[in-house]
Amino acid sequence: METWTVGTDDGEGHLELHTIRPAVHEPGQRPGGTGSGVVVVHGTLVTDALYLPFARKISRLLGQPVHCYNRRGRAGSSPQPADYSAATEVADLAAVLRETGASDVVAHSYGGFVALQAARDVPIRRMVTYDAAVSLSGNLSQRWRPELERSVAAGKLDEAWAHLVQGLETAGPVSRLPLGALRMLSILSARTRLGAEMRELLPTAVAEMRAVLDADAELTDFAAITTPTLMLSGGWSPAYFGETGRQLADAVPALNFAVVPGQLHEGPIRPGSRLAVRTARFLLGGPDAASPAPGHGVGLAAGGAARSLPGIAGRVPGRLRRPASRP
Repeated sequence: METWTVGTDDGEGHLELHTIRPAVHEPGQRPGGTGSGVVVVHGTLVTDALYLPFARKISRLLGQPVHCYNRRGRAGSSPQPADYSAATEVADLAAVLRETGASDVVAHSYGGFVALQAARDVPIRRMVTYDAAVSLSGNLSQRWRPELERSVAAGKLDEAWAHLVQGLETAGPVSRLPLGALRMLSILSARTRLGAEMRELLPTAVAEMRAVLDADAELTDFAAITTPTLMLSGGWSPAYFGETGRQLADAVPALNFAVVPGQLHEGPIRPGSRLAVRTARFLLGGPDAASPAPGHGVGLAAGGAARSLPGIAGRVPGRLRRPASRP
């Protein structure tokens, strides 16, 4: 794995980037190289480190470099600027695509929001999002907890984490616990490296949620997207992700939507190859998508309806197999 730095277009910062290559590549090739490749855009409250196993799988399946970068406000990248907005993230993604020579984008949660915003103006060959956090006609406003911002400002990070989890419901059944229980979970998780890191990133989550709400859009605002895009949602993800994906796919010809059964919201950072295979198939040019029947809910029921979709279960297709050695 190669670690390098990309300067931001505003001249005020830089982005830490990690490049994973398939086992065989040209000696002496500069980081990023030229030609095709994939950029992975991570979600909120995390760094790109959690996505490296997922990126390695995609790289092996495609035989292409995969680039993961830390968005601003975390790890080795610059802090979020005072005027941070969706435009900041779109410009940063455009810079990473340009510097790496990559043509495709894979994005998760808040990263999916960034990717869809970028696809309205930035040339992207093909794109896959998973549980993209897009606000349509104010549908995410009810998920915003003003208490989150007040708690972060007061330094009450355990309380802030509890409000975030309850509002977004991305922690599965845990999200439905009382605030007191969630605060206790936050205190306990802070003893782990990942839990401590999430607490430190809570201020960035406030800015990112604000950016999503400020970029609230109508379906027609995405009509300009021509990038072939597969919007995926987990069968066990919060229902609103799938509902938004289905609405966008119904309104924009370039977008397709599908549910991947048995997957939680954090699917891309969990073990298993199902999402990597699904992603690689689409990036190689296969349609590999179909929406559940109209009127079906998203969640366990929709997950069952999606089991007939190709490429989401069983072995890796023969045409996608690569040597098992890690780059």
